[in-house]
Amino acid sequence: MSHFVSTRDVVSVSGEEAQSYLQGQISQDVDSLGIGDSAWSLILQPQGKVDAWFRITKTADDTFLLDVDAGHGETLLARLRRFKLRTKADLELATWDWHAIREHANPENAPETPIAAAPAGGQVGVDLLAPELPTPKSDGMSSNEFTRLRILAGVPAMGSELGESTIPAEARIVDQSVSFTKGCYTGQELVARVDSRGDNTPRKLRIVSGPGAVVPAGTELTLDGAAAGVVTSVAPDGDGWVGLAYIKRSALDADTLELDGVAITVRPVPADAGGAA
Repeated sequence: MSHFVSTRDVVSVSGEEAQSYLQGQISQDVDSLGIGDSAWSLILQPQGKVDAWFRITKTADDTFLLDVDAGHGETLLARLRRFKLRTKADLELATWDWHAIREHANPENAPETPIAAAPAGGQVGVDLLAPELPTPKSDGMSSNEFTRLRILAGVPAMGSELGESTIPAEARIVDQSVSFTKGCYTGQELVARVDSRGDNTPRKLRIVSGPGAVVPAGTELTLDGAAAGVVTSVAPDGDGWVGLAYIKRSALDADTLELDGVAITVRPVPADAGGAA
């Protein structure tokens, strides 16, 4: 069994009004979580674009842990504090050890940790998080291999595919991150409008792959000489590379795009990564 060893930022939200506060701020149905349950969620700007994408875990009746990609905890904490006026809830940010097992493993059989949960996007394995974790005895996984698996699962990352200009539907994470029955939360209007009127967002996340040396994030892809998309994450894959890219609506029907005259394959992200492609 192989591990990827890294860290994630964790914001704890605790207190007698923690649950009701989170219920009105994030896209997931907090009231439906039992102790020990985890779910993926968004916290949005009032205009409906992404402030953070994270996992929420309920650890007690009045305590929730929100884990987010490393380096983005401050953004999540600041957004939570922004509307916490006279609310009886305490917020605290920490950096925790993270062991990502990406082989068949049952979260229920995982070691005793504050967070032991399934990864995003239907990936096999389990994520273990705690303030400190012992060095795993199994084989380590390189950052490149971990990124390759994330890309193939169509899972976006904060700072790469997700940021303050991202519409959630573009990143294909609405199905796993949003409750449409929970009631109101900040930023709900844009998500609900896209869902009710059909997804006509100006770009969508796709998996792209090509031969040769790994291209850098930010590389532009073209169709018939016109800009068609931008690579956002990339990793080596066999004799070539695989990446995630935002593709413009006008180029979504294309099976291949071009990069300096070389054909680049384009395919939808898996449905488990956030909905129909």
